[in-house]
Amino acid sequence: MAEDQELEATEGEGRLRPFWSGTISFGLVSVPVDLYPANRSKRVSLRMLSPEGVPLARRYYDERHDREIERDEIVRGFETDDGEMVLVTDAELEALEPDRTRDIDLRRFVPADSIDARYFNRGYFLAPSGESTKAYRLLAAVMEETERAGIATFVMRGKEYLVAIFAENGIMQAQTLRFADELRTPDDVGLPEPRKAKAADVKKFTRAIGRLKKQSLAETELRDERAERLLKLVARKAKKGEDTVDLPEDAEAPADSDIIDLMEVLKRSLRGAQDRKAERKASSSKKRASQPSKKGGAARSSRAAAGADLSDWSKEALYERAQKLDIEGRSSMTKAQLVRALERAG
Repeated sequence: MAEDQELEATEGEGRLRPFWSGTISFGLVSVPVDLYPANRSKRVSLRMLSPEGVPLARRYYDERHDREIERDEIVRGFETDDGEMVLVTDAELEALEPDRTRDIDLRRFVPADSIDARYFNRGYFLAPSGESTKAYRLLAAVMEETERAGIATFVMRGKEYLVAIFAENGIMQAQTLRFADELRTPDDVGLPEPRKAKAADVKKFTRAIGRLKKQSLAETELRDERAERLLKLVARKAKKGEDTVDLPEDAEAPADSDIIDLMEVLKRSLRGAQDRKAERKASSSKKRASQPSKKGGAARSSRAAAGADLSDWSKEALYERAQKLDIEGRSSMTKAQLVRALERAG
């Protein structure tokens, strides 16, 4: 999941909630599991603001024709080696997407220590799902005893991922893997050929390493010192009222329209009943609007009501509805643009 944002689960009832559920499948074996992120983002981020403190939004600009490009005008293209651009439509991209499935297709088992750590991208926990944990515990025990890792694929958010599954202390973990062509070789970097070091130099470095040697890595050493210094700076300036601006009440944070925020998916799972109710109301309004009526104002009122409901939907829900209605340019739209496009389609 290299290009994804930090994926985080939400907390509720004293524990984390999974953001993906499926089944590990191989042969005749099926093991229901829930996926939890083993990492969480704690990085301190800064916002891009105007001098008045208003969050800035990203815009696309056509330098050749000296004009701003609206998001619904944007098309995608691939630049070939000879400098030509091959355009690719949203429909063509969707046709390339893998089939939606809830299976983690476990294809083979390899020695756990045979996987180069450079391939590891992001860590996850695989927890048993459902009431029975017998199959999960059995698979974890056998993998741990034989020191094997499972290589599998699974689909999430329309993309297929390659993962390595490990077992340790009865718990299965997964590491998403980079593809082979994503790693650089020493030749790519231009590293020199290794040479045998002199014995005196080896002894000197061995003594230097020995002075810093520890039995284990303490968590206290895994600190983001720059982030700590930044937070102290912000706190000091805020206390003095130095260089502070009030954020306008109507200011909205700019969204990255090319990525559907997973946090929206998680929030939707928590308020699933609310979204389903909104969808039913929107569907009902659409049906009323499509029926012949002598009062055009009533139809317009129905569409307006549907629009009001749509604004409460998550971005993922809006995108899925736009996908069903085959709205062009939907993959590059912001949430507000998706709402407007669905209102027009409705």
